[in-house]
Amino acid sequence: MSENTAPLASGDPEASFAEISAQRIGPLRSFMRRRPVLVDISVVLLYFLMTAPSIVEAALAAHWPTLGLLTLTGASLFFRRGRPMFVLVVVVLFDSAAILLDSSYFGGSVGLWIALYAASTKYAARRMFALTALITALQGLVFVTMGLPSMFTDSPEDQAALAEIGGRTLTITLSLAFLLGTNAAAVAIGAAVRNNRLHEAELDNWAKRVQTLAQLRERNRIAREMHDVVAHSLSVMIALSDGAAVVLKRDPARAGEVLGELSTTGRRALGDMRRVIGVLRTGDGASLEPQPAGGSLEQMLAGFRVAGLPLRYTQSGPALPEDATFQLTVHRIIQESLTNVLRYGRNVGKVEVTVHRVRDDVTVRIHDDGTHQEARREIIGSAQGIRGMKERAALFDGTLRAGPASRGGWSVVAKLKLPHPPRCPGEPAPQRGSQPAPKNQHQGS
Repeated sequence: MSENTAPLASGDPEASFAEISAQRIGPLRSFMRRRPVLVDISVVLLYFLMTAPSIVEAALAAHWPTLGLLTLTGASLFFRRGRPMFVLVVVVLFDSAAILLDSSYFGGSVGLWIALYAASTKYAARRMFALTALITALQGLVFVTMGLPSMFTDSPEDQAALAEIGGRTLTITLSLAFLLGTNAAAVAIGAAVRNNRLHEAELDNWAKRVQTLAQLRERNRIAREMHDVVAHSLSVMIALSDGAAVVLKRDPARAGEVLGELSTTGRRALGDMRRVIGVLRTGDGASLEPQPAGGSLEQMLAGFRVAGLPLRYTQSGPALPEDATFQLTVHRIIQESLTNVLRYGRNVGKVEVTVHRVRDDVTVRIHDDGTHQEARREIIGSAQGIRGMKERAALFDGTLRAGPASRGGWSVVAKLKLPHPPRCPGEPAPQRGSQPAPKNQHQGS
């Protein structure tokens, strides 16, 4: 018989399920789990206490084999946790041998119950119940052949006493039913404990897998944010530095403005990187909430204009919600798309950025009229930016398409669904037609 155990997933959560379970089970059981040796000693002492009458009787009658077998049975129970099946076999053999060697000893069930319980906490209940039936049959055989004849001899007095309690058949039947019932009860209790432990192990395994998945998702989020920050900032800074070098001799004042924007972009990128990697630190007080939103979009567009993009921004329909994560998604999609225009676009004469909202649908469109490098621009670089934009759009049940436009140039179109806060029970659903009147906002180059 092999022990049925399932391997646990790797992981080291800060608050493991074992710690939570220890708080749930109470102080006594928690103490018993922390002090297994003390529990084993207590079990052995309990056995000797329950079998004290048989031990004392064997000592007074000088039945030393019986006394030795009972003592060895109690000592073997100390090792039931590590070798439960071996201890169960030892208890059955020692108890049966004591009955065969001592006609005055009628057998003890305390050690057997403890051994059956210990084995049932380690092995499958179906096998343990089958084994219990065999052990009970052995006990019944020993009782019929050795125990009952020693209790009721052929004397008229003993036969009369046997007849008063129902006769030989009824006595054997009740005795076997008692043995089978008590043994099965010990197995049932052990099986229940085993199922509870397996359930806790399964929950612990599930908690570790969920925690590992959360770590992977957080790493992917950090990698995506770092890609957006670094790729955007470096592209803008390179364009600004190239522009400053060109206009330095012809227009020093204009070159100073470009260098100032270069410095501002670098500081802004450094701040964004600190916020992103802040999740890897504790105790520094850094805000981990999404930051780019609202007015920072205007700053970002202004930076691209200084870098040389002929940019036109249009927003139509109701204003976007104040949800920071949604605004961050729109911000990053626009930022990544304009960064790609700055890096890969050639002969760009116009760049259009449009944010259009109709009820719960938001469409973000970025289009430039430049030419492409080679046949497809997405084959340049690692395509991590486009993949990251698609992942961001998927967070809001949206889609994103990036590729050559039918009217020429390159287009990125993202269609998003507005997030809705959870409603309280009984609160009516918002009316889709209750949006404020549409408005148009235009910002040219």
